[in-house]
Amino acid sequence: MDDTLKRLLEAELRAERLVQQAEAEQDRLIQQAMVDAKAENERFTLRIPELQRAFIAKAEERAEQTIAELRRRYDERHVQLRDQAEQREQEALEAAFQILIGLEH
Repeated sequence: MDDTLKRLLEAELRAERLVQQAEAEQDRLIQQAMVDAKAENERFTLRIPELQRAFIAKAEERAEQTIAELRRRYDERHVQLRDQAEQREQEALEAAFQILIGLEH
């Protein structure tokens, strides 16, 4: 009986040591995870200005493309209006000439 109690006590002590080791390993893993998370957070925080610059550069590029497209459209419309004005001017001159010719007769 003494031998059985002794073995049970030793098994209990081994189990207790295993639990303590597992708890220590769990604490170590939690601490390492916290250190890793803090390092990742710091790396991300340091990258924020770079991310902002990239975002601003992309927005400026899109704005420049939009401005160029609007200028192109404006130039096309300007040419159309100029052509129409010249055509109407010629028609107006011809009509005025016809009126003047008609007044002389």
